[in-house]
Amino acid sequence: MFSIASINIGTPQEVIYAEGRKLKTSLQRHPVKEKVFLDLMGFEGDHVADPVNHGGRDKAVCGYPAQHYSIWEEELSRNMLPASFGENLTINGLTEDRIHIGDIFKIGEAEVQCTQPRQPCHKLIKIFEFPKLASRIQTLGYCGYYFRVLKQGWMQTGMTLERIHSDEEKISVLDAHYLMYRDKTKYDAIENLVAHPALSESWKRSLSQRLANRKA
Repeated sequence: MFSIASINIGTPQEVIYAEGRKLKTSLQRHPVKEKVFLDLMGFEGDHVADPVNHGGRDKAVCGYPAQHYSIWEEELSRNMLPASFGENLTINGLTEDRIHIGDIFKIGEAEVQCTQPRQPCHKLIKIFEFPKLASRIQTLGYCGYYFRVLKQGWMQTGMTLERIHSDEEKISVLDAHYLMYRDKTKYDAIENLVAHPALSESWKRSLSQRLANRKA
């Protein structure tokens, strides 16, 4: 059974990192215990700092498996709590190898569909002051994932995620992640992923360009 360990909400804030440098980000989200309404663009009260690369219909909700935090505590030598990676949903049990592009889940009143892996964010690297974070995420596959919202509604921490549609292509988030970062020349698999109707438009563009470059 998969469940919501934490729903996390944030707004753009100015963060001070290495040597007094400033960074505007919504990554420092905070858990909320009360019911929160999820609309087509994300949670009510939650806003992204960089709408070009975050948010939108294809990336309305970011999820991250709670199980990974014990590993990151060792890697980063710090205490890792829900929302430490800036995710909207900290999720028990739903690791990247157990969720597929196109899978649909019911959470409370809402329904969401997995659209892509989460890509390593340069802002996380700066906040944690850990230059190897992106490469470690790429190697481990502990990336998290994005959802689009198919049905709006209320949800709350502690609710279960009911998988109401298991995508027949069975392309896991972990598979997709490795096609982007490790298995870059598995062109047949990449073509299959690009053709998937549930894949986000941004990933379709990026991977389609890779296929075009191969043929050029």
